[in-house]
Amino acid sequence: MDEVLKHKAASCWERYMASDDRAAMDLLANEFLDFLTRCKTERETIAWVAEQAAASGFSDDLHQELVILPFRSKAAILARRGAKPLAEGLRLITAHADTPHLDLKQHPLHEECQVALMKTHYYGGLKKYQWLARPLALHGTIVAMDGRVIPVCIGEDEADPVFTVLDLLPHLARKQREETVEKAFVAEKLNIAIGHEPAETDEDAKVRQRVLELLYGRYAIREVDLYSAELQIVPSGRARFVGLDRALLGGYGQDDRLCVFAAFKAFMDAPRGEHTQILLLWDKEEIGSDGATGAKSRFMEYALADILDVWEPGTRLRHVLARTKAVSADVHCPMDPDYQDVHDKYNASLLGFGPVFSKFTGHGGKYGASEADCEYVAWFRALLAAENIPWQMAEMGKVDEGGGGTVAKELAIYGMEIIDFGPGVLSMHSPFEISSKADLLATVQAYNAFYRS
Repeated sequence: MDEVLKHKAASCWERYMASDDRAAMDLLANEFLDFLTRCKTERETIAWVAEQAAASGFSDDLHQELVILPFRSKAAILARRGAKPLAEGLRLITAHADTPHLDLKQHPLHEECQVALMKTHYYGGLKKYQWLARPLALHGTIVAMDGRVIPVCIGEDEADPVFTVLDLLPHLARKQREETVEKAFVAEKLNIAIGHEPAETDEDAKVRQRVLELLYGRYAIREVDLYSAELQIVPSGRARFVGLDRALLGGYGQDDRLCVFAAFKAFMDAPRGEHTQILLLWDKEEIGSDGATGAKSRFMEYALADILDVWEPGTRLRHVLARTKAVSADVHCPMDPDYQDVHDKYNASLLGFGPVFSKFTGHGGKYGASEADCEYVAWFRALLAAENIPWQMAEMGKVDEGGGGTVAKELAIYGMEIIDFGPGVLSMHSPFEISSKADLLATVQAYNAFYRS
C-alpha cells in the first residue's frame, strides 16, 4: 500500500532498455545533432522547418489542410486540420527559434594594432567570458541595394577560416582578476578578430582595407552593405555526442532549438487528430518576445484569423483560443552536479528522467509568470501515464536565486490552457549546451501524445 501511495519519477533509461527503443533513441539523436549543426540562427531554423514541411506536402495555400505560413524568415505557423470544428479548440505547441549570440554592429569594421576587428552587440542573457578565445563562425544575411539577398556562412566548413574574440593573457590580468565577473568582461571588448594582412595601398588602415577587398571578392559587397546586414557570430563546429557512452548531446543553441526539433518531429509524425494541430515558432524570446516576430506580436492572431476565414468562416477566434490546450515547449534547468546549492533538491529535475512540467516560471514571488491550473496539469499527467511516457515536475531553482520566463504568459492572455513542458539542458545559454538523448526521445513521444489527444 505504501508503494502505491508514493510517487517516484521514472528514469528514461529504465523505460527505454528495449533494443527497439534504444535504436530509435540513437537514430533520433543523430538526426538532432545534424539539425543543431545546420541551424545556428533563427533564419536557418525556420528555413529548415519550411523545407522539411514542404517535402511533406505543407504549403501556404489555405484551401489545403496542411498549411505552413512562414513570417519574415524568423517565425512560422504550421497547421493540420482536425476532424472537430475549430471552435472546440486547438492542440498547440509553441517554441522559440532564437538563442543567445553576438550580433555585428551596424558599423562593425575597424583596425587596431594591425588587426582588423568587428564590433559586436551581444543578444540575450549570455555570460560574456564564455565567448572569448574560442573558434567562432559568421552566419547571416546581407541584402544589397540592388536587391541581391546574400546568405553568409563562414567558419563551418573544414576549409573555412574561423574568427575569435581575443582574451587578455593572465600575466597582465591582475586588475581584471580583482573585478567582479560583470565588470571584468566588458561588452565593448567583445570584438571579433577578422584579419591581419595589409592591403597593397598607400592609405591608412591597410588591414581593414584588405578585409573589405576580400568581402567584395567573395560577395560583391561594399562596406555600406554591412550597415543593413543581419550577421551573427555563433560557435563554430558540429554538435557532438558527449561522454564515453555517447549518452549526452552537446552543442550550441539547444535553448530552444531542442524543443523546436522535438515539437516538429512530433508534429510531423502525428496523424490527423480530432483537434486541429498547430506548431508555432517564434523569434525574440531571449530578449522579451518583442518585435514583429516575437510572441508579443500579432502574428499568431493574424495567421489563425486567415486560416479561420477559409476553413470555418464565421468562427470567432477568441472562442477557438479560449478552448485551446497548449504547450510552451521550452527547456528546463535540471540539477547541475557541480552547483546543486542553487536548486531546491526536493523540487528539482534531473537529466534522463524525461521532460519537465514547470507549472509556473517567473522569479521571486512568481512575478512574470503564467501558472497552469490544476485541472490542466492533471489532464496532462493522465495523458502521459496512459502511454507510459516518463515526465517530471520541477521549479527552476531556489526561490530567490534568480528565475526566468517563457512565451507561456504571452499566450495565456487569450484564456487558453498552457504549461511549460520541455527537456532539461545543462550549461544553458553557453556556447556548448548539454542535454540527454533519452530525454529527447521522451519529449518527442510526449509532444506526439499531446497532438493525438
